[in-house]
Amino acid sequence: MHASVGDQLVQHSRVIGRQDQITEIIEVLGPSGQPPYRVRHSDGHETLLSPGPDCEVRARGKAG
Repeated sequence: MHASVGDQLVQHSRVIGRQDQITEIIEVLGPSGQPPYRVRHSDGHETLLSPGPDCEVRARGKAG
């Protein structure tokens, strides 16, 4: 997985009826765009994430 600051990290829901969780990558802590990533949630909460196989990176400016 490779990401840049400003990209979105999308965690796909595995539960029917629940929406995917979309966060903004605000810091890349791994080498060459690799995880972990510091992300900001829509409510302003920030956390550190090492994405699993249920996640994808959407490049900045791409709609999903």
